[in-house]
Amino acid sequence: MKKLSLLIISLFVVGILAACGTSTKESNDASSGSGEEKKVLKMGTSADYPPFEYIDTAKGSDIIGFDIDLANALAEKTGYEIEVQDMDFNSLIPALQAKQIDIVLAGMTPTPERQENVDFSDIYYSKDQTVITLKDNDLKSVEELKDKTIGVQLGSIQEEAAVELSKQVTIKIENRNKISDIIQELKTGRFDAAIIETAVADGYFETDKNLTGFKLEAAGDAGSAVAFQKDSPVTKKFNDALIEMKENGELDELIAKWFGGEK
Repeated sequence: MKKLSLLIISLFVVGILAACGTSTKESNDASSGSGEEKKVLKMGTSADYPPFEYIDTAKGSDIIGFDIDLANALAEKTGYEIEVQDMDFNSLIPALQAKQIDIVLAGMTPTPERQENVDFSDIYYSKDQTVITLKDNDLKSVEELKDKTIGVQLGSIQEEAAVELSKQVTIKIENRNKISDIIQELKTGRFDAAIIETAVADGYFETDKNLTGFKLEAAGDAGSAVAFQKDSPVTKKFNDALIEMKENGELDELIAKWFGGEK
């Protein structure tokens, strides 16, 4: 009887172990999935720059825009997932250098100074600059900006444009972290005008009929590019995917969506 009991107990234990082994294997199979898990890339942006990146509070709290769609498309093509982090524009390159983020899409122009610190993709969107002001100020030319206070975003290409402008006419340059802060300063009269990327300025013109402006003559090639850590293995993958999107028309579709009135 004792032997029979021991035999039953032994069979019961073996059964439990077999079941556990099967469960563990199934769990491992399930966790491995049908393919490799996608690596997450931390993307830095400054979500105050519609239609490139911004938060539409009427629709939710997510950051949306042209750069967000482009980043997700490039990530999908290269086997990554994007995790977006919002920060001040002038903090983006330092964050890349400190390896706190992997890439930047923020309407950023690859200036020679920036290229010394980070790597860039090809240009994905060409752009120019607009001087934006209140209609009551009636400023319509560079000459009329003499002795005026001009607002620009800290660390931006517009800040550099203002410095170049100061070589033509005497102006006072003030910088702020956010485009929204600059517009507010303009409305309260602290700034006489501001320099903003034209596509962004057009968005403000549509929503606020008290604003107007004029385009600045381009000083040279300017446009937006993806920024990466120096010598990042991601750079070539993303650039190849960007070239593919240019050639197959996908990039033009995104541009039409965000800059062509289809938003």
